[in-house]
Amino acid sequence: MRPYCSAVIPAAGNSSRMDMGQSKQFLPLLGIPAIVYTLRAFEQADSIDELVLVCKEGDKAQLAACVRTAGVTKPVVYAPGGANRQQSVFNGVSACASKAEYVAIHDGARPLITPELIQQVIKEAFAWGAAALGVPVKDTIKIVGPQGVIAATPDRSALWAVQTPQVFEKTSYLSAAAQAVRQGMEYTDDCQLMEQLGRQVHLCMGSYENIKLTTKEDLTVAQAILHRRGTERSKA
Repeated sequence: MRPYCSAVIPAAGNSSRMDMGQSKQFLPLLGIPAIVYTLRAFEQADSIDELVLVCKEGDKAQLAACVRTAGVTKPVVYAPGGANRQQSVFNGVSACASKAEYVAIHDGARPLITPELIQQVIKEAFAWGAAALGVPVKDTIKIVGPQGVIAATPDRSALWAVQTPQVFEKTSYLSAAAQAVRQGMEYTDDCQLMEQLGRQVHLCMGSYENIKLTTKEDLTVAQAILHRRGTERSKA
């Protein structure tokens, strides 16, 4: 029997960079709230046993409506958002079923994830103990010093952009989170949280389409991808 795996989906951010008057996970993509696409993907992924949604209290009713729209049949648990992402994710992991052995942490505002990618990264996590999706960077990256002057150019062949889901053994994640609190550290990336505990995280190939909604331009890109996917499905 495979391990029990809970999906932890933090959706409690302030969406300050989007500046559109509401939480970005509720912004419409082709007329459907963005997070509905996320929920559908995790509903369809066979390796996911429950969904833990981390949200602000004021968003809970709207999020519950999205769960219904997505047709989620798996158990759904709601957890309160924290003062920062690290605290929010910790709240979500703490709310997982006691029998959960693995947690798949995924940004609520990353709606283009597919069930296939979820299955892939969970399979890798079962083999390695920790795994995340990522893609090689396409652009040359510069390290910039004071006054905008280039300080260094790292080797692009070794650089990847990490995505979510990021999947960990639940006990390992909780140990890493406890250590970060003791050290007074705050991390915005869960892989980095595990790295500071000395744990290896296996990076497996994600998709350049698995973008996170951060700016208004991302909405245009996301809708174009969803439109293309719909067209391809109608022709199949």
